[in-house]
Order: sequence, then C-alpha cells, then structure tokens
Amino acid sequence: MPTIILNKEVFEKLVGKKLPLDQLKDRISMLGTDLEKIEGNEIEVEIFPNRPDLLSEQGFARAFSSFIGVKTGLRKYDVKKSGLKVYVDKNIKNIRPYTVCAIIRGLKFDDEKIREIVQVQEKLHTTFCRNRKKAAIGIYPLENIKMPIYFKAMKSKEIKFRPLESEIIMDGLQILSKHPKGRDYAHLLEGLEMFPVFMDSNQEILSLTPIINSHLTGKVTKKTKDIFIEFSGFDLEAQKVGLNMLVTIFAEMGGKIESLEVIYPDKTIVTPNLTPSKMKLDLTYVNKLLGLSLKEKEVKDLLERMGYGYEKEEVLVPAYRVDILHQVDLAEDIAIAYGYENFEETIPNVATIGEENSLEKLQNKIRDILIGLRLLEVKNYHLITNEDLTIKMQSKNKVVALKNSLGEHNHLRNSILPSLLKVLKDNQHNEYPQDIFELGRTFNFDKKEETGVKEEDNLAIMLCHDKSDYTEIKQVLDALISALGLEYKIKESNQNSFISGRAGEIIVQNTKIGMIGEISPEVLELWGLVVPAVALEINLETIFKIIISN
Repeated sequence: MPTIILNKEVFEKLVGKKLPLDQLKDRISMLGTDLEKIEGNEIEVEIFPNRPDLLSEQGFARAFSSFIGVKTGLRKYDVKKSGLKVYVDKNIKNIRPYTVCAIIRGLKFDDEKIREIVQVQEKLHTTFCRNRKKAAIGIYPLENIKMPIYFKAMKSKEIKFRPLESEIIMDGLQILSKHPKGRDYAHLLEGLEMFPVFMDSNQEILSLTPIINSHLTGKVTKKTKDIFIEFSGFDLEAQKVGLNMLVTIFAEMGGKIESLEVIYPDKTIVTPNLTPSKMKLDLTYVNKLLGLSLKEKEVKDLLERMGYGYEKEEVLVPAYRVDILHQVDLAEDIAIAYGYENFEETIPNVATIGEENSLEKLQNKIRDILIGLRLLEVKNYHLITNEDLTIKMQSKNKVVALKNSLGEHNHLRNSILPSLLKVLKDNQHNEYPQDIFELGRTFNFDKKEETGVKEEDNLAIMLCHDKSDYTEIKQVLDALISALGLEYKIKESNQNSFISGRAGEIIVQNTKIGMIGEISPEVLELWGLVVPAVALEINLETIFKIIISN
C-alpha cells in the first residue's frame, strides 16, 4: 500500500483546525487509514488502494476536515468553460486511445507546492494508474503552450524534443534507451511502430506519453501560474475520475478550474465534469449490515461527515471518489463516521463449531487418490487467451472476456483442459511420461446467475507419453470413481477437442459429470505437441451433489 508524507503545517491549515497531537493520531487512524508516525512537521500515512483521492495533503485534509466535523458535506467546485480544444487523432485509437484534459489558472507555486504535486503524481502513477500502464498523467505550464493541442501517434524518428532534465534533444527510441524514465517505462511502448505524443499548435511536442514531458513545454516552475493537465490511457471512465482527483487538489491550492473540449473523430466530450453521481440509500440494508438502528437524519449527518451530500434518500457521491460501487461501500463510510470505537461488543447468541468445507474435503480426497496413482498436481491462472480457449481447442463455445483488459490473457477459462495443454507445451524439454491433474475454477455464461457468469470447480486429468491411450485414462477414471463409492458409464459423444469415436460423456446416476477421451491430433498440432495425450474433465460440484444425496 502507498505511503505518503504530509506537511503537517499545510495539512492543519487545509483542515481548518489544529488538534492536540494525541487526538490527531487517534482521528487519523479512525479515518480508515494507517498512521505510521508523526515526527516534527511530517505526518507519514499509509493509504489503502481504494482511496487514491487521499494521496495528497489537499485530498487527505478534505476528508479529515469532514470527518472531525469542521467542513462537512459535499465540496462544490466551480468549473468554467475555457472555450479551448484538444483534438484526438484517429491514428491513436489502437495505441493509447483516450485522453481527458483540464486547465487550472491562478496558481502560486513554491517549492512546497511543487513537492506536493510531484508526490501525488508519482503515487497516482504507481497505484491508480498501475505504473502508467492503465493511464498516465501530464502537467504542463500553459504559458509555454499554444492552443489547441493535438493528441496523436508519430513515428519514432519524427519525435524530437528535449526530455525533462535532459541536456540534449532526442528522438523517440533514444528517449526509451537513454533517458532514465525511458528505460523504466520503455516496456509500455514495446512493439509499437508509432508512439503517442501531445503536440501544440506551434508543432512543439509536449510529451511522449506515458514516458516523459518536454523540458521546454512540460516543466512546472515557481513562475508557473496556469497549467494544462492531461490523463491518457485505456480506460476513459477511470481517467475522468483521475482527472477529477487532480483538478480538485489544485482547486484546494487556490486554482480556478476550466474545462476543455476533447474532440474525438466520432464524439466530443467536455472535461472535467465534477457533477456528483447519485446512489439511492438502502437504509434497511445498512442498518442490518452494521447492526444499528440509525434514522435517516442520523445517516445524513454521518454521510456528510464523510464528504457526501444527501438529498431525497439519495447519496451524492463526490466525482473524485472511485471506490463507491455498492451499498456496502456506503455502509463502510457510515461505520467510519459513526466510529468503530462506538460499536458495542456482543457475543453471538448461537454457538457454532468451525469445520472444513465439505467440497474442500472432497477435493482433498481426490488429490490423495490421484497422487496415489502417481499423478502430479499443477495449478494455473484463471486467465488465459481467447486463442487458447477456442482456436487451439477447435471449440466454438462462448468464453467470458474481461472488460477493458490491457493484456492478451484477457479471458476466463471455461475448461481446465487448455491450461493443462499449455503446461505440456511449456514442458516438452522435460522427460515423459507427464501425467498431471488440476482442481480449479471455471467460468461459463449463465443468465440465471446475478453476474451472468457461473463459477464452478472442475477436475481435469491429462496423461501424456508416447503410449498414452483411451484405455489408460479410463483406468484412472475407474480408480477415481470406485474410490468415491460410485458407479459410472460412458456414453459415446463427439467433441472437437477429442478424436471422434474415442471420446464420451461420463454419466453417474443418469447425470453427465464430464468428458473423457483422446485429444485429437489437430488440437495437439495447434499446441505444438508431438506426443499423444488423453484426458478427462469432470464437474466437481455436480459429483459432490450426487455424493451427498446418496
């Protein structure tokens, strides 16, 4: 978790009240953060990842001031239209597709304020922006820029500017190989033929994002009064919230916020937008969750102590809060405002004895059986590529994709067999036989589920050596089903991953629990395997229901 150093003098001025040291330590800890220490004029605080809006003196003081009752309720920030524009070129779409921007005027920078801004930018880059992979932040002195600004992609050799704190002009590849920040973040642009840049109307490059600003147009100094801010990256909604965090920090410094028109090839958006979102409060749910009997007026007061607004049974959530997704998030903040120290300790009026989950017991028993058969257990990630799940398995089944994923491993597996084939592919340099199994989670579409996705535990077994065949995998199934005290039969069935005529459904008590068969040569070839493989996969939760019903 990120740790920030707050200037105690600046913090107390922003809070609007100076507390005795012991009380200050107590209240910081009760805000839902972890106080490391207070020494001299420094307050060291560990911030939980769900609250990036607290990663600055201004953000932390805003929350703390509300919490101790000095400035409660929803903070309101004025946003004036600047009439200025940022144009997003169509060639940036597949490189770094989104940006949101703002202007702040009337700032008075000194060494302390520059330190504060550097710290919050670094902390946001590390946490909220996922080390600049998800998004990147740029802050520029407006006096050095001619509007409008263009966000576009350029070839490396065409990108020439003097990077921040460098003595020489470099092109794109030179920045990635020679500049310290370039070396640190070059992997974010790896494999790209064109790099994303911000450029003004004088054809001056402002930055090679997400790497480094220009020394000429991107260095904020004590003389800077007005600034241009941009977030660029892959998640537009996250960037909007990130921009809201930054502009409100500058507003707390005395700056005036101005919006910009960001013009995309197919749409125009105006940023920032500090209008609070609304969430209807479920008071019954909150009281049940917290074990309290709060009235609406009491909840309104508690919410205002956490920086929210409240109107007509609706909570007004600040535009800089990224963590409020569900009623439980509101309940947590209500509990913080109520005071954890004020909850009464009670002993439950029921006696219970903890025991191991029954499904987990079954899994452990299966492990013992298969290890006794000299199989080796493996464990794989739930995420895998779409190609591995469909093309390489010759399957047309729909698979669950992650939204806004940045990597190629962006689908949840609907079967464990692709994971086992990948293990075999990656271990061809090791000796055979390679007889492996995995107990793990699978994900399939199901409209009956609240999320639309059903999660189930499966067991998959794969035997791989030059003489592996259907008889051998069936012997493993015989031993496993017998040890579980059940009987089964095989119903011949075709599936594209298996050889036709050498595969079938596994039936227990007239219920299909899985598939068994020889992996087809076409599938083996797609995985780059030259040794035969046989496999089975069964649904553990189905077989568990059968066992407990007997």
